[in-house]
Amino acid sequence: MNISSLLQGIASFAWIGFIGILVAISVRASRKQSVGGLSTAAVTLVVVALLLTTAGAGIVFIEPDELGLVVTVLGSGGIRPDPLDSGLHWIVPFAERVERFPKTNQNYTMSSTADEGAMAGDDSIQVRTKDGQQVYIDASVIYAVDPLKVVQLYSTWRFTYEDQFVRTQARGIIRDVASQYGVEEIVSTKRAEMQQIISDRMIEVFAENNLILRDFVLRNIRFSD
Repeated sequence: MNISSLLQGIASFAWIGFIGILVAISVRASRKQSVGGLSTAAVTLVVVALLLTTAGAGIVFIEPDELGLVVTVLGSGGIRPDPLDSGLHWIVPFAERVERFPKTNQNYTMSSTADEGAMAGDDSIQVRTKDGQQVYIDASVIYAVDPLKVVQLYSTWRFTYEDQFVRTQARGIIRDVASQYGVEEIVSTKRAEMQQIISDRMIEVFAENNLILRDFVLRNIRFSD
């Protein structure tokens, strides 16, 4: 549990205590009993609860494998230009929030095997080769968020970059490159060349969209009946 969660947890108990004291004050007041001590305790608890709630909303902890992006409504609104690295940071409570992006490599697999790919069922890429044959390609794309361009990535894609960019571009590039080869070339003489061309294209396109391609793996190639 990080310090922000701890403060918010303590604040919750303080609010519960404050509500409990209000109930007690109401009961004692209905019986025309003194509520002087309870009133002081209620004021103390509400002040503590407000302070802890504000502090808990303002302190954020970024994990070592994360980048934090601060979205703000201050000024003209928008995003802070510099992301938060790992560690404790202070943001303006209730006026700013943190969106988290992973620093670690991410794997997007497209496979004919149901439990291997990112999508359920057969998610292999169907390609018509230059000699008119139908082949099915299984592949994995290993990539990462560019830490120097995470602000631009969020502005363009939010958190949809995997489905709307990585998947779409990878399938399109694989299909386009593979269609320039014949069946025999794909499975034997030109397989390594084809994989390298696909990888080079992905490196360029990913970089233009604020991502880093770590590796492209051509996992399997199947033929139609």
